Parts: sequence; C-alpha cells; structure tokens
Amino acid sequence: MQTALANAGLAPVLAGGLPGSAPPIRRAETRAEPRRSYAADEEIFAEGERTAFFYTVVSGVVRTCKLLSDGRRQIDAFHLPGDIFGVEAGPEHRFNAEAVTETRLAIHRREPRALAGDDGALARAVVAAMMRGLERAQDHMMLLGRKSARERIASFMLALSERLPGQGGAIELPMSRTDMADHLGLTVETVSRTVTQLERDGLIELPPSRRTVVLRHPAALRHLAG
Repeated sequence: MQTALANAGLAPVLAGGLPGSAPPIRRAETRAEPRRSYAADEEIFAEGERTAFFYTVVSGVVRTCKLLSDGRRQIDAFHLPGDIFGVEAGPEHRFNAEAVTETRLAIHRREPRALAGDDGALARAVVAAMMRGLERAQDHMMLLGRKSARERIASFMLALSERLPGQGGAIELPMSRTDMADHLGLTVETVSRTVTQLERDGLIELPPSRRTVVLRHPAALRHLAG
C-alpha cells in the first residue's frame, strides 16, 4: 500500500498519519483546476493509457470497468459527485472510465506539486478517497462471492441511498439495469426479475419513472442484505 501511495506522489501525506476526520473535499474542489464536460457514455480514459491525470466528479456519474477476453464487461465502481478516481499505483490505467450521464470533472495533474498546493487539502482528499475505495472494493468482493441476487441488489440499493441525496427514501438511479447487472455479476433478466420481486414483497416501490426507487422498508432490506 505504501508503495502505491508513493508512486502516486502521496507518501508525504502519510508521514504525519491519516487525518482523523473526512478531508475537506469541497475545499479541494475550489482549486483552479481545469474542468471538462463529458456526454453520456463518452470515454474519459481507456485501459492501458498513461496515468498523467486523475479526476474529481463535479456533477454526473462515472463508471470504471474492464472488458474481459470473452467480451463481457465488469463494472468495478460507480463514482458520484465529490468522488476522486483515476489514481493508480502504476504508470497505466488498469480500467476504462466512462461517463454514465452528462458529467463534469475537475482534472488534476498527477505530480507532487499539484498535490502539495492548497495546504495539501487535495492530497488528504486523495488519501481518504483511496481508503474509501478500498473499503468498497472489499464489500464488492464479498457481495460477488457470497450473496444471492436478492442480497446483491438490496446491498446495492442501500449503499447507493447512502451516497445519493433522496427524498423520503427515494433514490434516482443514474445507471441502467445493464450497468447494474455488469456491476453485480448478474444478467439483466435477473436484475429485472429480482427488482420486480422486491417490489411485490413491498420492500421497494417503483414509481412511473422506472429510474426512481423508493426504499419502503430499509430495515428489511438491511436484514436481507446481511
């Protein structure tokens, strides 16, 4: 882990230990970094490209994914507003990154000078983002390895509701069911069938806008998610 942080130019941040609370990400975003907008499904970077930059999501949603040799796609993670992504240990990106919706990103150059600016706020935000990313990767590994389709979808919706603002337990799903399937290791048909069953069981509600999901019984979903 320390080698990866050193390669990313973050070793000095760890010299004094991790901060005890969440870093001032909003402050980091106020720096005069270049910004760029991407259309839905537009590529941000490709696997194998050099890691000259990393990114903060200002608005929209980004997916990082990998195409397998047989043509299947595995979505590693969804990055929401405030998230930092594209930080790699090596000189090349290991995943593709694509905009899920219309997306605007702040672009940070991968160099110690850029991380040292603004009293190191960006560097602290990057370290915290890497720690959160590690936790999510561990949760995702457990989800793919041990959970049923119902448990996977319940876990996904609960996690998303914690990261997205909602009204009365309602969340607007920015990703398609195909994206959900490729993230959860399921088929689209299984995702659709399971979501419908959760609605019939009264755990969720699907208003006319099929991208909206209302979590009617979060406690029951948490019990189901394990």
